[in-house]
Amino acid sequence: MATIEVSGVLQKRAWENKVLPPVEQVRPGLWSIPVPMPENPLRYVLVYVFETGTGLVMVDAGWNTDEAWQALNDGLHEAGGSITDVEAVLVTHIHPDHYGLAGRVREASGAWIGLHPADAVLLESRYSETTELIAKMTELLEASGVPLDKRPDLANASMEVRGLVFTAQPDVLFEDGQRFHFGGWDLSTIWTPGHSPGHVCLWSDQHRLLLSGDHVLPRITPNISVHSQQFPNPLGDFLDSLAKIGAFSPDEVLPAHEYRFKNLGVRIEHLIAHHEERLIEILQLLRLGGATAWDLTNSLTWSRPFDQIQDFMQRAANGETLAHLVLLEERGLVHRSGGHPFIFTCSDAGRALAS
Repeated sequence: MATIEVSGVLQKRAWENKVLPPVEQVRPGLWSIPVPMPENPLRYVLVYVFETGTGLVMVDAGWNTDEAWQALNDGLHEAGGSITDVEAVLVTHIHPDHYGLAGRVREASGAWIGLHPADAVLLESRYSETTELIAKMTELLEASGVPLDKRPDLANASMEVRGLVFTAQPDVLFEDGQRFHFGGWDLSTIWTPGHSPGHVCLWSDQHRLLLSGDHVLPRITPNISVHSQQFPNPLGDFLDSLAKIGAFSPDEVLPAHEYRFKNLGVRIEHLIAHHEERLIEILQLLRLGGATAWDLTNSLTWSRPFDQIQDFMQRAANGETLAHLVLLEERGLVHRSGGHPFIFTCSDAGRALAS
């Protein structure tokens, strides 16, 4: 299978050495600033900063810790600016490592914050009034077959990240295809739901650059989960979104994690193949008999033994399993029965495909 070409060589070397990569000038007037994420396997988020002639425009912001804030300020200084120069923060999606510091940046600089409306509508229930969110997650875990004694830990597993977000409502809601011009830079939004309902990539037609957020990363696959704050078929949306950005031909992809790369089409093929392999793996398990989502999650292949994975990641894994099951239902390859928990079984077509 063809491979991508790594263009962020220093970033990849830093990734392999498990250290923070350097601040880099990606193009004249465009900088990459790594903002640390301690005690997280992703290690850092890459914040991109555009020089506009009158100030700076950021894409994503990092999460809200003093260490991240200091790293962002230091990176802006190394790029020749400061936090007070920031005019806008374009956020690819609402997860804490992308949205967390946006409000703090606005408070310090007066910058406006942009976010897709499908994510903006989730902010309050996700980071402020979370009682209903926890209740819905508990119900989903019950329907998945998660044991009663494990549900509270999994349902509350994401609550600790609320402190990593400086809660702030966006000033601008950008829809699909919205265009921005900042000095010599052109950017347009590409709505790519899947990882979150309102995830966007940013495309510069003039400079042939794609800022891919978490939608396409060079090494790992983004988490695509069924949960109460997602569209009904998030994996289907994600695969459609991959096809959507496949129509573009960037000279380079600037992801929010890991390192820059080329050959977007090759990476899209890898991601599609990964999910198709996972779909087949689930069908092969279901050929042995009906199972709950949690049963399947415990039986699937993961990067390490499932019982060694932290609660938050176990919940995310169960959500991924559900996302694959929903897509299999859409394709007529799986049926579900019962209620709490749901039992999934292969259809005749599913058994034929898995054989």
